Amino acid sequence: MSDDVVDSPPAKSKAVTVMSEVRMNIEKMAPEFRRALPAHVSTDKFVRVVLTALNNTPDLLQCNRTSLFGAATRAAQAGLLPDGREGAIVKFGDTAQWMPMVAGIMKTVRNSGEIATWSVQVVKEKDEFDYQLGDDEKIIHRPARTERGQTIGAYSIVTMKSGEKSREFMDRAEIEAIRGRSRSGKIGPWASDWDEMAKKTVIRRHSKRLPMSTDLEAALRDTDPLFMPPPEQPERDMGTIHVRPKSLQAVVDDGPI
Repeated sequence: MSDDVVDSPPAKSKAVTVMSEVRMNIEKMAPEFRRALPAHVSTDKFVRVVLTALNNTPDLLQCNRTSLFGAATRAAQAGLLPDGREGAIVKFGDTAQWMPMVAGIMKTVRNSGEIATWSVQVVKEKDEFDYQLGDDEKIIHRPARTERGQTIGAYSIVTMKSGEKSREFMDRAEIEAIRGRSRSGKIGPWASDWDEMAKKTVIRRHSKRLPMSTDLEAALRDTDPLFMPPPEQPERDMGTIHVRPKSLQAVVDDGPI
């Protein structure tokens, strides 16, 4: 008799069944997604992207179903796709959380009407970089053409509709201090995509000095779990911190488990 270990057919069958159940429930939520999505985002495309995200990240199927369906709903409300570029559904313990990426935040900026342009970049150790404060603020950045080395900071430049410019720069030590205070500093995007988190960090600090539309404030608030310190008391359900239209809230609260 062979001693080779093979995948258990019942285990495979269970995984397929769980995915089938979740797929069915996501497809049933299509009418609710349609009511939440902006006109330029196709409901069919949104559902396909959500299902692709689940297929590509099967660990999400281990999450509490309420949080998983809630994360998909918040993505629809934001008008962004959980495609790994505009945003992603991320697993924290047994909870799924919607997270806009920098590209998604910038897309929200373009739609907000408050800001003309917003550029966010990371600086590498071999880049040519100069940051000047005072009466004549400026940032000069010429990325190295070959190997750029380790990231040493990140900056944000906003041009307002009036033409006025606003700048923010954070060095690596400042960004690492923020990560060190975060309950998720060693997992998720902080562990897998430090540069993306460096950009988000400087965006969050810069945003405190900028006029924000409601949509843009909501997009930045959706990144809160990546920056919040460890809770002193048992963590409350993250799905309760957002105000949703009544019909969408019902889907999240009463959806199939």
